[in-house]
Amino acid sequence: MLMKNINIALKDTPHDYPSSLVPILMDFLGYQISWVKEAQADLVIQGPFIKKDSKPFRWLPKPLRSSAQSLKDQLTTANSSLNVGNKIRLFQTSENIRPDITASDFALSFDLGFQDETHCRFPYWMEMVDWSKEGISGNTNPRYGRLLNIEQMMRPLGNQFLKRERQALLITSHLLEPRKTIYEAVNRILPVKGLGAHFNRDIKNHHQSGFVKFDELQQAAFNLCPENGLFPGYYTEKIPEAFLAGCLPITWTDHNVQIDFNPKAIINLEPMHWNQFAELPDLLLNEMRLAAFADEPLMLKRPSIEPVIEFLREVCRKATS
Repeated sequence: MLMKNINIALKDTPHDYPSSLVPILMDFLGYQISWVKEAQADLVIQGPFIKKDSKPFRWLPKPLRSSAQSLKDQLTTANSSLNVGNKIRLFQTSENIRPDITASDFALSFDLGFQDETHCRFPYWMEMVDWSKEGISGNTNPRYGRLLNIEQMMRPLGNQFLKRERQALLITSHLLEPRKTIYEAVNRILPVKGLGAHFNRDIKNHHQSGFVKFDELQQAAFNLCPENGLFPGYYTEKIPEAFLAGCLPITWTDHNVQIDFNPKAIINLEPMHWNQFAELPDLLLNEMRLAAFADEPLMLKRPSIEPVIEFLREVCRKATS
């Protein structure tokens, strides 16, 4: 295949974005990527880590800041042709952030309900899937230790979790609400072992944790894996990683989760929040109710990366035309 060149600039993306799935898919489509500054780009990929409301020029003495900002505004106006031109802008988020946070021509996000050809749903868990049967390879999942296996997610969980120590594992860097309340609610019923930066201040970040999630999850019957927020379609890697490690996922997520995962294969705490999780003790301590989860697969239909590939085909075509 004759490779086509595409110049891409990154803004507010994770530091390891060039090795993530979207660039891999562009390579699959026959594009050779050159990572460039925004002024030279055909395509600008805007990530979710936009710093809003930050004070510019904080490093300058206060009397000089307004003059510096005025000069910056003049230079921005004078060079606006460098920043606009024919550039196509693609917004992609791995966070619970809406696509309209910034102006873009196309968007990849978690969100459901869009009836728009300029938007494609691409939940973060799909980034971590083994797509080799669709001809895609090269993506990795270092924190977990392996890629997500579709065939295994379409098989029942099995009863191995019932043979493990009856404790939950929570891997987290914080206990901000509602995570603190969720943690305490489960911990009143069965032990919750904490792992991660919140419980070990020597851990700098996810990528330097010193442990592999899959290995640690082998020690627990349950994985307490709440999402960071609620929004229709916002489902990350947390639930499938728990399931594939043989744990019963205990999550806190939006009820539309059935678009991706079988709701009978997880314990979702969100609908129990209104009455202080009154139903939870019977769920976690009743052997018959727990045994029912062993027969449930996590996925009821096979996902495909093809819609994302076709979406990116159009993005790249527009960017290079």
